[in-house]
Amino acid sequence: MTTVVQRRRAVPAPLLVLTAIASVQVGSAVARGFFDELGAAGITLLRLLIAAVILGVVFRPKVRAWSAAAWRAAALLGVAMAGMNLLFYLSLRTVPLGVAVTVEFLGPLLLTLGQTRRVADLMWALLAGGGVALLGLDPTVTAPLGGLLLAFAAGLCWAGYILASAHLGTLVPGTGGLAVALAGAALLVLPFGASGATAVLDHPSLLLGATAVALLSSVFSYGLEINALRRIPTRVFGILMSLEPAGAAIAGLLVLHQRLGLREVAALLLVSLASLGATLAHRDPVTPPVAPG
Repeated sequence: MTTVVQRRRAVPAPLLVLTAIASVQVGSAVARGFFDELGAAGITLLRLLIAAVILGVVFRPKVRAWSAAAWRAAALLGVAMAGMNLLFYLSLRTVPLGVAVTVEFLGPLLLTLGQTRRVADLMWALLAGGGVALLGLDPTVTAPLGGLLLAFAAGLCWAGYILASAHLGTLVPGTGGLAVALAGAALLVLPFGASGATAVLDHPSLLLGATAVALLSSVFSYGLEINALRRIPTRVFGILMSLEPAGAAIAGLLVLHQRLGLREVAALLLVSLASLGATLAHRDPVTPPVAPG
């Protein structure tokens, strides 16, 4: 009887995914608000470091029992996370959040398309390319090419993060590996973000904001996604994650008051539709585009 009641009261898995999307995108919007005080690299460093400490304390990874292969996998994941987070936040200096996530989403999309050899995948790739072309070819769009390239590079790191995370998961049980990878990522970002992050010494209140970013963008979102993936197929998860660009656009509007033009919204919809179509086309389980964290 207790089990039945608990199941009835369980939060639906799709709602967990949608909450994770909202959490990570609001976290990105909040992070953008600290660029003036901490810099893009500074808030990146603090986010990674705080998230590593929180997850390390909670899960206490038993690193002494790790094999050399596990350490290499954690290091590789740390490299992917460092590039993914730093490049994305750097792109946010000049690119609206919704646009940046739309371009960044090309990385996981290309990974999904690359996992099969179906002719229909070409259509989805062309559709996504058309969406990005709307951004790059429209002179009225306020996103400079440099910012768009940074977002795309972050997307490639996002694809690397998906592969590296899956590999580490086969070697290290639980989430202890993520805490170590986050610490490694923070170490890699340290040379770029140290000067900006030191602003918390003069203004300790900034540490509260950085902690909020770490919780929203890494700790909460990752926990929600893990719980959702235990209850729904990865294909369904991937379909829901196609809403990521739209979630970013809404967060950018509500938190940063960033309004997107018609072409930018069209680009967002085309990339999201391409991701949705590519995910629906694969009946076999594929690696879903897990949100960066």
